[in-house]
Amino acid sequence: MILPSSVKIVEVGPRDGLQNEKQIVPTEIKIELINRLADAGVRVIEATSFVSPKWVPQMGDNAAVLQGIKKQSATVYPVLTPNLQGFDTAVQAGATEVAIFGAASESFSRKNINCSIAESLKRFEPVVSAASALEIKVRGYVSCVVGCPYEGAIDPQKTAEVAKTLYDMGCYEVSLGDTIGVGNPASISRMIEACAKQVPIEKLAGHYHDTYGMAIANIYASLQLGMAVFDSSIAGLGGCPYAKGLPAMWRLRMLFYLLHGLGIETGINLTTLAGIGDWISSTINRPNGAKAGRALCAGSEV
Repeated sequence: MILPSSVKIVEVGPRDGLQNEKQIVPTEIKIELINRLADAGVRVIEATSFVSPKWVPQMGDNAAVLQGIKKQSATVYPVLTPNLQGFDTAVQAGATEVAIFGAASESFSRKNINCSIAESLKRFEPVVSAASALEIKVRGYVSCVVGCPYEGAIDPQKTAEVAKTLYDMGCYEVSLGDTIGVGNPASISRMIEACAKQVPIEKLAGHYHDTYGMAIANIYASLQLGMAVFDSSIAGLGGCPYAKGLPAMWRLRMLFYLLHGLGIETGINLTTLAGIGDWISSTINRPNGAKAGRALCAGSEV
């Protein structure tokens, strides 16, 4: 078994993490979180989402957040843009990389973005075309890649079809999201193997939620298949607003702890991350969801 020598981390806490917080997080706190993460060595930070504040009020300050960041040349700050209107607004605010999101489940697609899978993919075409004209990179997301809260298990081939469509459309990378966290190493491996027949493995990323405590095992299974890009969220922030009551995104520090133990490079300072996780958790009055971070703050050694 040959594991990747290095892994790219895409930190989605400021967007995927905070979007489901009930209390509006002040704009200055969001900006400080992003700046602290960049200072810790995180090189891809999803900053915000250009969606209607009617649907996601937490992201209503998207332009102010993106424009308020102290941008570092080594760090990329992608933003979510579900349609051409969101894309245009993001560009006006200074976005240099965007993301679009579809689903492998028809029911979840209608609940999440109010249209069918086919309609959503058609909606993305002008976004990708406009981005290409401006030389703006586009990342794609696929939700519910192994399971859906409405439909149950998802056929790996269906996920592979959506991933291929996004890749062929022009997405430089496709993130595969176990949105409700029902995946296990077997189902995740089957899904990745199906997708890798349609999209090069180096263009695929893992985005795993930890509902049944399987995220760390799923990450390891993905590494064994050659995946070298993973999404994560500082202090386990967040969750999907259309999949209620589910644990959040996989924790950045727990992921880093695993990779460190395997000798896989990330370029991120784990001790600094521990402090950031404690800071944001206390600032928004929620428990710190990362066990590794809690241990480090308590004085344990890596």
